[in-house]
Amino acid sequence: MKNIKLLSILLILWSLGTAQAEDLEDRKAFISYLTKIADPVLVNLSQDKLKENMPIEIAPNAYGDRDKVTHLEAFGRLISGMAPWLELGLDDSEEGELREKYILLVHQSLKNATDPNAKDYMNFTEGGQPLVDAAFLAQGLLRAPTQLWDRLDAQTKKNTITALKSTRTINPYYSNWLLFTAMVEAALIKFDGDGDYVRISYALNKHKEWYLGDGVYGDGPDFHFDYYNSFVIQPMILDVTKALLEAGSGNKAEFEIFLKRARRYAAIQERLISPEGTYPVIGRSMAYRFGAFQALAQIALWEELPQEIAPPQVRAALLAIVDKHMASESMFDQNGWLKLGFNGNQPELAEPYISTGSLYLCAEVFLVLGLPATADFWAKPREEWTQQKIWGGKKGVIDKAI
Repeated sequence: MKNIKLLSILLILWSLGTAQAEDLEDRKAFISYLTKIADPVLVNLSQDKLKENMPIEIAPNAYGDRDKVTHLEAFGRLISGMAPWLELGLDDSEEGELREKYILLVHQSLKNATDPNAKDYMNFTEGGQPLVDAAFLAQGLLRAPTQLWDRLDAQTKKNTITALKSTRTINPYYSNWLLFTAMVEAALIKFDGDGDYVRISYALNKHKEWYLGDGVYGDGPDFHFDYYNSFVIQPMILDVTKALLEAGSGNKAEFEIFLKRARRYAAIQERLISPEGTYPVIGRSMAYRFGAFQALAQIALWEELPQEIAPPQVRAALLAIVDKHMASESMFDQNGWLKLGFNGNQPELAEPYISTGSLYLCAEVFLVLGLPATADFWAKPREEWTQQKIWGGKKGVIDKAI
């Protein structure tokens, strides 16, 4: 009997150790995927060679001069998704040292991107697109203020503020673009004390008008069946209103309403993930790939998931999605740059405004790396996500609108 009990204990310990090792491997996989995506951009930009070495793949029916905007697209979008992981900072672990390496790469990259004398000095004013990606860059800085802003040298801070302010000459479209203006101004409030509250209020008030119910906003006055509630709308509303609260000028009750809607939208997103780790290819900008799940990733990062959704099931679902994409042999070119497409290289699926730099919005799914390895999201064993449970004949939860 004693031998049986001892064997049972050993089996339990073995299973716990196996689960813990699996959890550790999941985090390592996310980090490996993120750094694979990031390296060509940050290594080249930090060396002032991004414009020299970055290929510019465009859609067959591309419009405008994409070569004038694609570099800021790549940098801003990558930093927006990478920032929460970098904000964990340096420690004596192998991962902590790796973070420090990328923090320093971002510092040097930001210096070159905003220095008028650098070869990689980026376009913040010509055309409309720079407003979009200045906003993603601003969002990244807001998501990692300690590591990506406070540690910057004074001249780069000054150049960055000048670059962000220069986008004020760009008139946003009457759509989710209003939030790009708001995001830039929120960063200026945080880092310069000179943000325009009127522009922020206009963007937020319009999105309150455009709320359609059940956690979904219109992209402008009309409903669009796409992922822009995740690509842009929900995350930017949350980050802008959070920045206002931190500045002492926000409305806590309004923030809670926005957060409640975002939590519901995150629940919808989790239910969109099939048992096999696929999801519907619906609407525009699907070349952003798994960036479509930024909203779910952000709610997981903020540890605000609805009660019926366990953090480890979100980890398992997001990893399944990213694994599915990264398994494609044509997602990257021979030098590691992302290629146009959804499941591999499919340039026919790219809208006219999509070019190589645009694709780096996929980095938004990696927001969850901002959770430390000790958080339930990483530390607890994987769980099946909603569609796996239901299609597997297991106990499910009825979905309900708010």
